[in-house]
Amino acid sequence: MTSARTRLKIGISACFLYPDPNRAVFAKKTLQYIEQSMAHWVMSGGALPVMIPSPAGQAAPPEVHLDDYARWLDGLVLHGGADVWPGSYGEAPLQERWGGDRIRDVYEQALVRAFVAAGKPVFGVCRGLQLINVAFGGTLLQDIGTQRPDALVHRDADSYDLNFHGLDIVPNTRLSELLAAAVSPKINSIHHQGIKDLAAGFVVEARCPDDGMIEAIRHTGPAYVAAVQWHPEFHRSDLGTLDDTPLLQDFLNAAQAAKSNKE
Repeated sequence: MTSARTRLKIGISACFLYPDPNRAVFAKKTLQYIEQSMAHWVMSGGALPVMIPSPAGQAAPPEVHLDDYARWLDGLVLHGGADVWPGSYGEAPLQERWGGDRIRDVYEQALVRAFVAAGKPVFGVCRGLQLINVAFGGTLLQDIGTQRPDALVHRDADSYDLNFHGLDIVPNTRLSELLAAAVSPKINSIHHQGIKDLAAGFVVEARCPDDGMIEAIRHTGPAYVAAVQWHPEFHRSDLGTLDDTPLLQDFLNAAQAAKSNKE
């Protein structure tokens, strides 16, 4: 039996829920949380998920920093949630509802910098892919339907995680090695934003076969930074979706290697 002492500790970035004046209970509360499905996905690989709260805020202790988490934890997962603020990549919102979450952007970009500097692997999911691209200098489509009207519908509010499409994996990439056994892979699609300009130092590892939208990226340098646009934590065998176990295991292997190098 694996002990808690030897299990990998994987940080998961927090989602933010801000005060809502229309709800008395939440009128003055800011909540930080992680989604159960993401925690369970990390746990399925035998690792311990740890939410990393943002240290910014009125009551935040000044002696606690994100660098402390990067040194203590073995890897970082950035999961889904609110849109990325267009100002993070030098644009103004095309519509007010696409204003995104500037506070979370600043927090997560600082997390990425801290973990990369500490030599720890980073894996992004959905918003996580978009945030990573922006953190390294790339840009986004604020709304696929508006800016790429010829594209597939990548987010259907009614079907949500049951909105699927195929996946074209780029040959001779790390992803193609990990998913060599995948035949006609099917993934979920729950995003209305996507990569416009790919950040320097990254390669595309997969695209949507219907419209060419980028579905997976990886850093080409020594840092382990990879991301997918779909939600692996929502995939299930009974739905015929892609088995993402190799992606999780590869990330955890990188985390174990980083941990061993520090010991």
